[in-house]
Amino acid sequence: MQFNKIKGNTYFIDAPTNIGVYVFKNKTCLLIDTGIDNTQAGKIDEVLKAQGLHPRYIINTHSHADHCGGNSYFKKNYPGCAVYAPGIEKLFLENPDLHNTIIFSASPLKQLGKTSKNSGVDFDLEYGTMRLDEKKLEILALPGHTPGQIGIITPENVCFSGDAMFGEAIMGKYSLPNLFDIKASLTTLNHIKELEADFFVISHIDRVITREEAVKLADANLANIAMYEEQILELLEQPLTREDLLENIAVLNDLPLDFQEYHLAFSTISAFIKYLYEHQLITYSLENGRLYYFKA
Repeated sequence: MQFNKIKGNTYFIDAPTNIGVYVFKNKTCLLIDTGIDNTQAGKIDEVLKAQGLHPRYIINTHSHADHCGGNSYFKKNYPGCAVYAPGIEKLFLENPDLHNTIIFSASPLKQLGKTSKNSGVDFDLEYGTMRLDEKKLEILALPGHTPGQIGIITPENVCFSGDAMFGEAIMGKYSLPNLFDIKASLTTLNHIKELEADFFVISHIDRVITREEAVKLADANLANIAMYEEQILELLEQPLTREDLLENIAVLNDLPLDFQEYHLAFSTISAFIKYLYEHQLITYSLENGRLYYFKA
Protein backbone atom coordinates (compact mmCIF):
# COMPACT_ATOMS: atom_id res chain seq x y z
CA MET A 1 0.00 0.00 0.00
CA GLN A 2 1.19 3.49 -0.83
CA PHE A 3 0.06 7.01 0.02
CA ASN A 4 -0.67 8.61 -3.34
CA LYS A 5 -1.23 12.31 -3.87
CA ILE A 6 -3.96 13.20 -6.34
CA LYS A 7 -4.24 16.96 -5.95
CA GLY A 8 -3.90 19.43 -3.08
CA ASN A 9 -4.97 17.75 0.16
CA THR A 10 -6.67 14.82 -1.59
CA TYR A 11 -4.89 11.45 -1.53
CA PHE A 12 -5.69 7.78 -1.87
CA ILE A 13 -4.17 4.58 -0.51
CA ASP A 14 -4.08 1.86 -3.15
CA ALA A 15 -5.57 -1.26 -1.60
CA PRO A 16 -7.96 -4.08 -2.57
CA THR A 17 -10.58 -1.41 -1.88
CA ASN A 18 -9.02 1.99 -2.50
CA ILE A 19 -9.12 4.31 0.49
CA GLY A 20 -9.68 8.03 0.07
CA VAL A 21 -7.82 10.39 2.40
CA TYR A 22 -8.45 14.11 2.78
CA VAL A 23 -5.85 15.87 4.96
CA PHE A 24 -6.69 18.86 7.14
CA LYS A 25 -4.24 21.54 8.33
CA ASN A 26 -3.76 20.01 11.78
CA LYS A 27 -2.76 16.61 10.28
CA THR A 28 -6.10 15.05 11.10
CA CYS A 29 -7.81 13.41 8.15
CA LEU A 30 -11.00 12.09 6.65
CA LEU A 31 -11.06 8.47 5.47
CA ILE A 32 -13.33 7.54 2.60
CA ASP A 33 -13.96 3.82 3.23
CA THR A 34 -11.84 1.67 5.55
CA GLY A 35 -11.21 -1.74 3.95
CA ILE A 36 -12.69 -5.15 4.64
CA ASP A 37 -11.51 -5.97 8.18
CA ASN A 38 -9.19 -5.09 11.05
CA THR A 39 -6.18 -6.64 9.31
CA GLN A 40 -6.69 -4.46 6.25
CA ALA A 41 -7.40 -1.44 8.46
CA GLY A 42 -4.16 -2.04 10.35
CA LYS A 43 -2.19 -1.89 7.10
CA ILE A 44 -4.00 1.30 6.13
CA ASP A 45 -3.19 2.73 9.56
CA GLU A 46 0.53 2.01 9.07
CA VAL A 47 0.46 4.10 5.89
CA LEU A 48 -1.33 6.92 7.72
CA LYS A 49 1.10 6.83 10.66
CA ALA A 50 4.04 7.09 8.27
CA GLN A 51 2.52 10.39 7.13
CA GLY A 52 1.86 11.56 10.69
CA LEU A 53 -1.90 11.50 10.13
CA HIS A 54 -4.66 11.03 12.70
CA PRO A 55 -8.05 9.78 11.36
CA ARG A 56 -10.84 11.97 12.69
CA TYR A 57 -13.71 11.28 10.29
CA ILE A 58 -14.93 8.32 8.23
CA ILE A 59 -17.37 8.48 5.35
CA ASN A 60 -18.39 5.13 3.87
CA THR A 61 -19.48 5.19 0.23
CA HIS A 62 -21.72 2.25 1.07
CA SER A 63 -22.20 -0.54 3.57
CA HIS A 64 -20.58 -3.55 1.90
CA ALA A 65 -17.97 -5.14 4.16
CA ASP A 66 -15.00 -4.35 1.91
CA HIS A 67 -15.79 -0.64 2.32
CA CYS A 68 -16.66 -0.44 6.01
CA GLY A 69 -15.05 -3.47 7.65
CA GLY A 70 -12.27 -1.34 9.12
CA ASN A 71 -14.58 1.16 10.84
CA SER A 72 -14.40 -0.60 14.21
CA TYR A 73 -10.58 -0.63 14.08
CA PHE A 74 -10.33 3.12 13.58
CA LYS A 75 -13.03 3.92 16.14
CA LYS A 76 -11.24 1.76 18.70
CA ASN A 77 -7.75 3.09 18.01
CA TYR A 78 -8.72 6.73 17.47
CA PRO A 79 -11.27 7.70 20.14
CA GLY A 80 -13.62 10.34 18.84
CA CYS A 81 -13.28 9.25 15.21
CA ALA A 82 -16.77 9.79 13.80
CA VAL A 83 -18.57 7.75 11.13
CA TYR A 84 -20.89 9.47 8.64
CA ALA A 85 -23.39 7.64 6.43
CA PRO A 86 -26.71 8.33 4.66
CA GLY A 87 -29.91 6.99 6.21
CA ILE A 88 -30.50 3.71 4.41
CA GLU A 89 -26.81 2.75 4.39
CA LYS A 90 -26.76 3.54 8.12
CA LEU A 91 -29.39 0.83 8.55
CA PHE A 92 -27.08 -1.72 6.93
CA LEU A 93 -23.94 -0.46 8.71
CA GLU A 94 -25.64 -0.88 12.07
CA ASN A 95 -27.15 -4.26 11.09
CA PRO A 96 -24.37 -5.88 9.02
CA ASP A 97 -26.15 -9.23 8.56
CA LEU A 98 -28.92 -7.54 6.57
CA HIS A 99 -27.01 -7.78 3.28
CA ASN A 100 -26.68 -11.56 3.50
CA THR A 101 -30.21 -11.88 4.86
CA ILE A 102 -31.54 -10.10 1.77
CA ILE A 103 -29.64 -12.17 -0.78
CA PHE A 104 -30.49 -15.43 1.06
CA SER A 105 -34.13 -14.44 1.80
CA ALA A 106 -33.79 -15.80 5.35
CA SER A 107 -31.35 -16.02 8.21
CA PRO A 108 -28.22 -16.58 6.10
CA LEU A 109 -25.80 -19.46 5.98
CA LYS A 110 -22.30 -18.56 7.17
CA GLN A 111 -20.97 -19.69 3.77
CA LEU A 112 -22.25 -16.40 2.36
CA GLY A 113 -19.20 -14.75 3.90
CA LYS A 114 -18.31 -12.66 6.89
CA THR A 115 -19.92 -9.33 7.52
CA SER A 116 -18.46 -6.21 9.09
CA LYS A 117 -18.76 -5.45 12.79
CA ASN A 118 -21.37 -2.95 13.89
CA SER A 119 -19.25 0.05 14.80
CA GLY A 120 -22.21 2.43 14.78
CA VAL A 121 -22.89 5.56 12.74
CA ASP A 122 -22.40 8.86 14.53
CA PHE A 123 -23.93 11.29 12.04
CA ASP A 124 -26.48 11.05 9.23
CA LEU A 125 -25.28 12.32 5.88
CA GLU A 126 -27.48 14.42 3.64
CA TYR A 127 -26.91 14.95 -0.06
CA GLY A 128 -25.39 18.25 -1.09
CA THR A 129 -22.67 20.35 0.51
CA MET A 130 -21.29 19.43 3.93
CA ARG A 131 -18.47 20.99 5.93
CA LEU A 132 -15.73 19.24 7.87
CA ASP A 133 -13.15 21.50 9.53
CA GLU A 134 -14.37 24.37 7.35
CA LYS A 135 -13.73 22.40 4.16
CA LYS A 136 -16.60 21.84 1.73
CA LEU A 137 -17.37 18.34 0.47
CA GLU A 138 -20.09 17.47 -2.02
CA ILE A 139 -22.11 14.36 -1.18
CA LEU A 140 -23.66 12.72 -4.25
CA ALA A 141 -26.45 10.16 -4.45
CA LEU A 142 -25.09 7.23 -6.50
CA PRO A 143 -27.52 4.37 -5.78
CA GLY A 144 -27.80 1.15 -7.74
CA HIS A 145 -25.01 -1.07 -6.46
CA THR A 146 -26.61 -0.59 -3.05
CA PRO A 147 -29.78 1.33 -2.13
CA GLY A 148 -27.99 4.39 -0.75
CA GLN A 149 -24.48 4.41 -2.16
CA ILE A 150 -22.87 7.85 -2.25
CA GLY A 151 -19.99 9.62 -3.91
CA ILE A 152 -17.82 12.33 -2.39
CA ILE A 153 -16.22 15.25 -4.25
CA THR A 154 -13.37 16.91 -2.35
CA PRO A 155 -12.43 20.62 -2.53
CA GLU A 156 -9.83 19.69 -5.19
CA ASN A 157 -12.64 18.39 -7.42
CA VAL A 158 -11.74 14.72 -6.97
CA CYS A 159 -14.68 12.31 -6.97
CA PHE A 160 -14.62 9.10 -4.92
CA SER A 161 -17.43 7.07 -6.49
CA GLY A 162 -17.32 3.78 -4.58
CA ASP A 163 -18.68 0.90 -6.67
CA ALA A 164 -20.92 3.04 -8.87
CA MET A 165 -18.73 1.88 -11.77
CA PHE A 166 -16.71 -1.28 -12.28
CA GLY A 167 -13.36 -1.30 -14.04
CA GLU A 168 -12.72 -2.98 -17.38
CA ALA A 169 -10.62 -5.67 -15.68
CA ILE A 170 -13.45 -6.67 -13.34
CA MET A 171 -16.01 -6.63 -16.15
CA GLY A 172 -13.67 -8.77 -18.22
CA LYS A 173 -13.20 -11.35 -15.47
CA TYR A 174 -16.71 -11.29 -13.98
CA SER A 175 -19.00 -9.38 -16.27
CA LEU A 176 -22.30 -9.75 -14.40
CA PRO A 177 -22.31 -6.71 -12.10
CA ASN A 178 -23.47 -6.89 -8.50
CA LEU A 179 -26.46 -4.54 -8.68
CA PHE A 180 -29.35 -3.96 -6.31
CA ASP A 181 -31.42 -1.72 -8.59
CA ILE A 182 -30.98 -1.58 -12.38
CA LYS A 183 -32.95 1.62 -12.95
CA ALA A 184 -31.01 3.43 -10.22
CA SER A 185 -27.72 2.13 -11.64
CA LEU A 186 -28.54 3.47 -15.09
CA THR A 187 -29.47 6.85 -13.62
CA THR A 188 -26.25 6.93 -11.59
CA LEU A 189 -24.04 6.04 -14.56
CA ASN A 190 -25.60 8.78 -16.66
CA HIS A 191 -25.23 11.19 -13.74
CA ILE A 192 -21.52 10.39 -13.49
CA LYS A 193 -21.11 11.32 -17.15
CA GLU A 194 -22.40 14.81 -16.32
CA LEU A 195 -20.16 15.41 -13.30
CA GLU A 196 -17.52 18.10 -13.66
CA ALA A 197 -14.97 16.43 -11.36
CA ASP A 198 -11.41 16.49 -12.70
CA PHE A 199 -10.40 13.09 -11.32
CA PHE A 200 -12.20 9.94 -10.19
CA VAL A 201 -11.17 7.24 -7.74
CA ILE A 202 -12.96 3.96 -8.46
CA SER A 203 -12.83 1.54 -5.55
CA HIS A 204 -11.33 -1.39 -7.43
CA ILE A 205 -9.13 0.27 -10.06
CA ASP A 206 -5.47 0.64 -9.15
CA ARG A 207 -5.08 4.19 -10.43
CA VAL A 208 -6.85 7.53 -10.57
CA ILE A 209 -8.75 8.21 -13.79
CA THR A 210 -9.56 11.48 -15.54
CA ARG A 211 -13.02 12.83 -16.27
CA GLU A 212 -12.70 11.72 -19.91
CA GLU A 213 -11.79 8.19 -18.79
CA ALA A 214 -14.69 8.20 -16.31
CA VAL A 215 -17.15 9.06 -19.08
CA LYS A 216 -15.81 6.18 -21.20
CA LEU A 217 -15.98 3.83 -18.23
CA ALA A 218 -19.57 4.86 -17.47
CA ASP A 219 -20.44 4.11 -21.11
CA ALA A 220 -18.75 0.70 -20.83
CA ASN A 221 -20.79 -0.08 -17.70
CA LEU A 222 -23.99 1.05 -19.44
CA ALA A 223 -23.17 -1.15 -22.43
CA ASN A 224 -22.51 -4.11 -20.13
CA ILE A 225 -25.90 -3.71 -18.45
CA ALA A 226 -27.58 -3.36 -21.85
CA MET A 227 -25.87 -6.55 -23.02
CA TYR A 228 -27.28 -8.51 -20.09
CA GLU A 229 -30.72 -6.97 -20.56
CA GLU A 230 -30.72 -8.10 -24.19
CA GLN A 231 -29.45 -11.54 -23.27
CA ILE A 232 -32.12 -12.03 -20.61
CA LEU A 233 -34.89 -10.96 -22.99
CA GLU A 234 -33.64 -13.43 -25.60
CA LEU A 235 -33.59 -16.23 -23.03
CA LEU A 236 -37.10 -15.33 -21.92
CA GLU A 237 -38.50 -16.09 -25.35
CA GLN A 238 -39.36 -19.28 -23.47
CA PRO A 239 -40.58 -19.50 -19.85
CA LEU A 240 -37.76 -19.82 -17.31
CA THR A 241 -37.53 -19.73 -13.55
CA ARG A 242 -35.01 -17.41 -11.91
CA GLU A 243 -32.76 -20.42 -11.28
CA ASP A 244 -33.04 -21.45 -14.94
CA LEU A 245 -32.27 -17.92 -16.03
CA LEU A 246 -29.17 -17.65 -13.84
CA GLU A 247 -27.96 -21.06 -15.04
CA ASN A 248 -28.22 -19.95 -18.67
CA ILE A 249 -26.56 -16.59 -17.97
CA ALA A 250 -23.72 -18.27 -16.08
CA VAL A 251 -23.06 -20.78 -18.87
CA LEU A 252 -23.32 -18.24 -21.69
CA ASN A 253 -20.91 -15.84 -20.00
CA ASP A 254 -18.61 -18.39 -18.36
CA LEU A 255 -19.22 -16.89 -14.92
CA PRO A 256 -17.07 -18.50 -12.20
CA LEU A 257 -19.63 -18.85 -9.40
CA ASP A 258 -18.89 -20.12 -5.92
CA PHE A 259 -21.56 -20.30 -3.20
CA GLN A 260 -21.38 -16.61 -2.33
CA GLU A 261 -21.08 -15.46 -5.94
CA TYR A 262 -24.08 -17.58 -6.92
CA HIS A 263 -26.29 -15.74 -4.44
CA LEU A 264 -24.93 -12.33 -5.45
CA ALA A 265 -25.60 -13.19 -9.10
CA PHE A 266 -29.07 -14.48 -8.21
CA SER A 267 -29.78 -11.14 -6.54
CA THR A 268 -28.67 -9.28 -9.67
CA ILE A 269 -30.93 -11.47 -11.82
CA SER A 270 -33.79 -10.48 -9.51
CA ALA A 271 -32.89 -6.82 -10.06
CA PHE A 272 -33.08 -7.33 -13.84
CA ILE A 273 -36.44 -9.11 -13.49
CA LYS A 274 -37.85 -6.17 -11.55
CA TYR A 275 -36.54 -3.69 -14.10
CA LEU A 276 -37.88 -5.60 -17.10
CA TYR A 277 -41.22 -6.31 -15.46
CA GLU A 278 -41.75 -2.67 -14.51
CA HIS A 279 -41.02 -1.72 -18.13
CA GLN A 280 -43.68 -4.26 -19.23
CA LEU A 281 -41.12 -6.27 -21.17
CA ILE A 282 -41.71 -9.51 -19.28
CA THR A 283 -44.48 -11.14 -17.28
CA TYR A 284 -44.83 -14.28 -15.16
CA SER A 285 -46.99 -17.30 -14.39
CA LEU A 286 -47.16 -19.89 -11.63
CA GLU A 287 -47.46 -23.55 -12.62
CA ASN A 288 -47.19 -26.54 -10.30
CA GLY A 289 -45.30 -24.60 -7.67
CA ARG A 290 -42.81 -23.09 -10.13
CA LEU A 291 -42.64 -19.38 -10.97
CA TYR A 292 -41.84 -18.75 -14.63
CA TYR A 293 -40.87 -15.49 -16.32
CA PHE A 294 -41.19 -14.85 -20.05
CA LYS A 295 -41.43 -12.02 -22.55
CA ALA A 296 -44.66 -10.05 -22.48
